[in-house]
Amino acid sequence: MPGLLPFNETLGETIPPNTPHAVSVSLPTWRSNIGYEEGESWVVDKMQCGYPRFFIHKSIEKLASSIIKQHGDTATDKAMLLPSHRCASRCSVFLKSQNPDIDPSRIRHLDFVPRQDHHDSHSSFVQPRVSAVIYPRDLWPTAKAFWQHTGEGISSRRADFCQRAFDEGQLVEASSARDSPPRVTKGPRRYQRVSVDLKNSAVVNGNGAAMDGVPPPDSAQFVEERFGRNLGTGLANQAKLAVRKRIAGSLTSAIELPDSLSHAEDLMRTRSRDVPGFSTDDVWLYPMGMNAIFHAHETLKSTLREAKSVMYGFPYVDTLKVLEKFGPGAIFYGHGSSHDLDDLESRLEGGEKILSLFCEFPGNPLLRTPDIKRIRALADKYDFAVVVDETIGNFLNVHVLPFADVLVSSLTKIFSGDCNVMGGCMVLNSHSKYYSRIRSHLEAEYEDTMFEEDSIYLERNSRDFVDRIQRVNVNAEVIADVLRAHPRVKQVNYPKYSESRHFYDECRLPDGGYGGLLSATFHEVEDAKIFYDHLDTQKGPSLGTNFTLSSPFVLLAHYGELEWAAQYGCEVSLIRFSVGLEDTEKLKEVFETALAAIPSQ
Repeated sequence: MPGLLPFNETLGETIPPNTPHAVSVSLPTWRSNIGYEEGESWVVDKMQCGYPRFFIHKSIEKLASSIIKQHGDTATDKAMLLPSHRCASRCSVFLKSQNPDIDPSRIRHLDFVPRQDHHDSHSSFVQPRVSAVIYPRDLWPTAKAFWQHTGEGISSRRADFCQRAFDEGQLVEASSARDSPPRVTKGPRRYQRVSVDLKNSAVVNGNGAAMDGVPPPDSAQFVEERFGRNLGTGLANQAKLAVRKRIAGSLTSAIELPDSLSHAEDLMRTRSRDVPGFSTDDVWLYPMGMNAIFHAHETLKSTLREAKSVMYGFPYVDTLKVLEKFGPGAIFYGHGSSHDLDDLESRLEGGEKILSLFCEFPGNPLLRTPDIKRIRALADKYDFAVVVDETIGNFLNVHVLPFADVLVSSLTKIFSGDCNVMGGCMVLNSHSKYYSRIRSHLEAEYEDTMFEEDSIYLERNSRDFVDRIQRVNVNAEVIADVLRAHPRVKQVNYPKYSESRHFYDECRLPDGGYGGLLSATFHEVEDAKIFYDHLDTQKGPSLGTNFTLSSPFVLLAHYGELEWAAQYGCEVSLIRFSVGLEDTEKLKEVFETALAAIPSQ
């Protein structure tokens, strides 16, 4: 496209650059975002990746195509890949329920497992496993909706892992697992290494030479590439434990495993989210944040009752979709106002029963904070669960667990920061009246579907989480002030300057800030376009990155429903900023330069 600034010649590239499993993709101009939404080839054909729930990674597409070639019809079938049999069953049920006229036999799912002779002798290793739902091509929109709304799909790292096993005959359809004739190859070498305890694993220097006389590990083994250190696949459980401890608040050390799990300073800590009786066992990991939300909803339906849920406040789009499509439906209060709570209280007083209320603390992209204390009081009086998404506020800035029955969060965001791995969590309030029922259900039904390699990256990325939050808080406040001072900016949305600030401050920790996310609405759409096109930051979907990431959020998330979004204050001229760790003065200059590009009236 003509007229692009030099730093905008990145259309379709991964964010971060040259990252095979990047979570974001460069959409560097206003027009490129429209082109993406319109499916224009000059945008779509250049995209190397996309946000994983909205864009099927090329590694996943490749594995799905390989499976269809062997087990389907390439002319009429597609495959949706899930991490387990139960996930695939849910996908099949959804496809059939949304398409009641389809012949049920045309939707089937297959489980792919290690060939028996391989599995029996290596049961302690990470094993290649994937389930495929094979369905008619014309049901693609429904299958894509399931993938997007639930977060049940496999990760691109799992796809790469399983692709190699599939190609070498080590990953086979379950019914043929015992009968598959052995091949000459012994399969992917990463499966063959002896699983060892972390304390005894070899450390390899940057040149690949072994230390302590131990041969260097296979290059295909799970690797923390930035540091030249190889971690064995048997370390995933330790990584997941460290992540859960970090979320619980009982692990703050920015040191490597296994020392971080037994660090003296952390062993003496008693914070643990400041809820008596709370422990690491109350933290449950999921492969992405949306999957944690989906399972929170499914768990409450199973343990409490079948009834409508409330979505309070303008939500991240898929949370509302989960409540609407996977149960009796939803009551939507998009303004998140006191009048909305008045209306809800009137309904409840009149005898209406609800299952739960979902809200974000604060909301995205308007950064409004719900009156969580009043919501808690209503829940106690009228017997419904409260689920709070704390992704934006995050638990180092705010303390909302006492007011929730369940917390959910996307670990993909600031917890990771590196924008190269997905993750999510559900946190239970041990003082909730529903705690024993929810806990018992999870102990019986929970599946750990986070891929092992993803957990290793997530643990590495999150070690300096505490230090990063403070820097991000400072930078975001500075950028909010820069935007507020410009006459062409209509409104800056940030918890510190929101009419709902007092609700945020009621839960803000003594050393907590107002977070790294903000948005600005311009008086004119044309001003927003000029500003965005001249803004020298990374530009694409997602948030919570260590670098500043900008996006015309309403345009990208609600392109087909702009009028609907506008009635709740989400105007098309809104640009969202996830502020990073850059030098404060340099970042301020970047924003001032882009603002200066707007012609004066």
